[in-house]
Amino acid sequence: MPEQPFFYPVLTRQYAEQIARDWNTKDPRSGYCGYVVRFRVRAEYLSYYETRTVGSSYHREYWIPAEHLDEFNRNLVGPIEVVIGFEGGDARATVL
Repeated sequence: MPEQPFFYPVLTRQYAEQIARDWNTKDPRSGYCGYVVRFRVRAEYLSYYETRTVGSSYHREYWIPAEHLDEFNRNLVGPIEVVIGFEGGDARATVL
């Protein structure tokens, strides 16, 4: 999102699904939809960034400064895949 100074790629599918299902489906800015995508990034590039645990042990993520996103994108390897999607707007989200 434009107002966020960081991109937060997460390291576990469990955490990604929690964000997509429990947060994005309740947020009008996301259109009440959340998607989990999978992608690979060159390890050498990621070695410049620390992983951070921001809650439970599976709430692990990188904090990539927004001004580094062009370089981040150049270090993607292979396709970006949509793994699962959720739609909602209330407490119950449905799998797309």
